[in-house]
Amino acid sequence: MQATKPTVLNKLQDFLFGGISIASLVFFRIVFGILAFLDVLITWIWYHLTKDSFNPENYQFGYIGFEWLGPFPDPFMSFIFFLLMILAILITVGYRYRMSALLFGLGFTYLFLLEKSHYLNHAYLFCVLSFIMAFLPAHKAFSYDVIKGWTNGVKQVPRLSILILNFCMGIVYFFGGIAKINSDWLNALPLKLWLPAKKDYFLIGQILEKEWMAWFMSYGGLFLDLFVVPLLLFRKTRWLAFGLSCFFHLTNAAIFKIGIFPWLSIALTALFFKPDFPKRGLDYFKSKFKIIQAQVSKYQQTLLDQNILIADQYQIPSSKRRKWTIMLLIPFILINLSLPLRHHFFEGNVAWTEEGHRYSWRMMLRSKRARGHFRVVNAKTKEEIKIKPKEVLKPKQARKVLTHPDMIWQYAQHLKKKYQKEWNTEDVKVYADVKAKLHKRPYQQYINKEIDLGNTSWEIFKNSNWIMPLKEK
Repeated sequence: MQATKPTVLNKLQDFLFGGISIASLVFFRIVFGILAFLDVLITWIWYHLTKDSFNPENYQFGYIGFEWLGPFPDPFMSFIFFLLMILAILITVGYRYRMSALLFGLGFTYLFLLEKSHYLNHAYLFCVLSFIMAFLPAHKAFSYDVIKGWTNGVKQVPRLSILILNFCMGIVYFFGGIAKINSDWLNALPLKLWLPAKKDYFLIGQILEKEWMAWFMSYGGLFLDLFVVPLLLFRKTRWLAFGLSCFFHLTNAAIFKIGIFPWLSIALTALFFKPDFPKRGLDYFKSKFKIIQAQVSKYQQTLLDQNILIADQYQIPSSKRRKWTIMLLIPFILINLSLPLRHHFFEGNVAWTEEGHRYSWRMMLRSKRARGHFRVVNAKTKEEIKIKPKEVLKPKQARKVLTHPDMIWQYAQHLKKKYQKEWNTEDVKVYADVKAKLHKRPYQQYINKEIDLGNTSWEIFKNSNWIMPLKEK
């Protein structure tokens, strides 16, 4: 009987679910857990304890559709931070890993959704990665789950486990590069504005204030983002690409305050090497440092004492399970490829309108300032109140609100409800008189001050006609 010729789908399944070393996945689990702990710790100390950003008595700029979420009063809010830090430690050591990763993802996403003015690309990426990690077999080696017998130890995992992480980093690089192909970035803006302000930095300050440095970093960042992934895919150029990537991220870490993002990016970029690279690195350091040798030996002895066997070969899932995995993977890929493109369906410069800016890997592309106020009017009595954000909001909220139209609209809605209650009338109008400047352009009217934003609906898929167009001259 003639053998059936493999279909494209079968070949794809064989590739995605073929066995590779688990070493790189364990490496990333440990790095992810450590970075998760540090990020939550810094957020708790800086934003919660120092800046009081998660006080339920203060106004919160929630994400549209998630305004119903809110912070808890202390000590409950601090307890959530402590719980997330504990979960991060459990992820690192692989203790009840899947549950820990899933709970961490839920908790971290909750913190992310509480305050829009804190938006960072790495925080959004961390939310996505948290849920992905919960489904990856990253606990099946060098973990407490294996020692306790809660999961079977293996030396191999499906190739898909690493490819999905490669994809996540790849879209950050690729769309980050595509976003830089605009006239401002090609003219070294906003780096021409930012770098001279760093002239007092130790050692590197005198270099940063030179104009050529802005040009070098603009075009260097552009070409790195566009070409680093293709270079990482080939063995002969992989080390070059990784070295350039490390230089790029470490430079950003030294100049800009962007938290754990450079370190997360370096760890994700390292996953493009052969999957057993952490094992080879561990073997090298074992010979150099006795403490590492002792810990590895202790773990291996524990496995022997408890008669725990580590499977050499990866057991390929059933055909049905593989098909379901691919079916779930397709919408994930399509969504992540579509979100960074959605701003093309809106008119105007996205750096000005902000429509389609978030979740699009448009990182550090604009320097925008704004000034203005809100005007609340009682339509019956003609009473009018002028509200300046810097006088009533937290400093970071006040800086962000006037440069982000969705936040302007949200605060207008908040003011409407507040004064409807105070004035005991439904007939309240809210106007925003805001002027803004993008990069070196002069200040110009940003919001149509004649439109009542309190009685305007938010359009997700349509241009907001109350955002004034950018005048290039």
